[in-house]
Amino acid sequence: MTSYGYFLSCEQYGPHELVDQARRAEDAGFERLWISDHFHPWNDVQGQSPFVWGVIGALSQVTSLPVTTAVTSPIIRIHPAILAQATATAAVQLEGRFVFGVGTGEALNDHVLGDHWPPIGQRLEMLEESIGLIRRMHEGGTVNHRGKYYRVEDARIYTLPENPVPIYVSGFGEQACELAGRIGDGYCGVAPDSSLLEAFRRAGGKGPTQGGTKVCWGADREEMIDVAHRTWPNDAFPGQLAQTLPRPADFEATAQLLSRDAVPELFACGPDVDTHVAQLRSYADAGYDEVYVQQIGPDTEGFFAAYEKDVLPALSA
Repeated sequence: MTSYGYFLSCEQYGPHELVDQARRAEDAGFERLWISDHFHPWNDVQGQSPFVWGVIGALSQVTSLPVTTAVTSPIIRIHPAILAQATATAAVQLEGRFVFGVGTGEALNDHVLGDHWPPIGQRLEMLEESIGLIRRMHEGGTVNHRGKYYRVEDARIYTLPENPVPIYVSGFGEQACELAGRIGDGYCGVAPDSSLLEAFRRAGGKGPTQGGTKVCWGADREEMIDVAHRTWPNDAFPGQLAQTLPRPADFEATAQLLSRDAVPELFACGPDVDTHVAQLRSYADAGYDEVYVQQIGPDTEGFFAAYEKDVLPALSA
């Protein structure tokens, strides 16, 4: 059976709102949480970007749900040794209910220290080395590492969870899905595309698969289309655009190319239960074990009430 979780968006909500949404999600019957990890939002309209590791610490005090980062890039902005410590602490705080979702990242977040933004092949190499290093450090003991991209000298993590932190790898294309299947404990995706899951399985992937999507619930469908068009146009960007544009201003400029008429094809907008059910079910039908949904619109109370009363029961029927 597919399970359904709530997607906490650090690009759109501040830390207090995210903690409140996590509580509401658990009360509404969601079974798990995703949380994004960004330095910048995609555009200024989204308007937020709290430090995810601080938020995760707060989540551990208010919810019993499992939490996955969706996703962290452990290759440039934050050294993998530091993320090894951060994830170990998160797993301890959440009493083992933590999954480290990772990917090759975006220039939007990783260029901020002035580092060169490498091509996808190099980023995949960096990701593989970083995952190996993090796993070594989670084993305990003193670690020395002199790799192609990273160095660690006499580093030891003292606060460790009882069990290794699962590391799920995201993938939008064949190369990344192959890497996820080869070294990941699971897979993260954002498209209801069964071919990506098949690529993950062909490469040896046996772990759980997680898929994320967005909806814009609200009483007025036309108003919600406007909100989604203004707030999350970047979800429609093709190819490598989302990975290569460096500034929120660049995303805002590119968003002018997205027609408002295309928005209902991207997001369920408005209050129609069947439309929301169909969007989430498309991910289950593609083969995802876990599906996470983010509310774009401003009425979070109405969203959680509708999902508790109508959408989640319909999905489990």
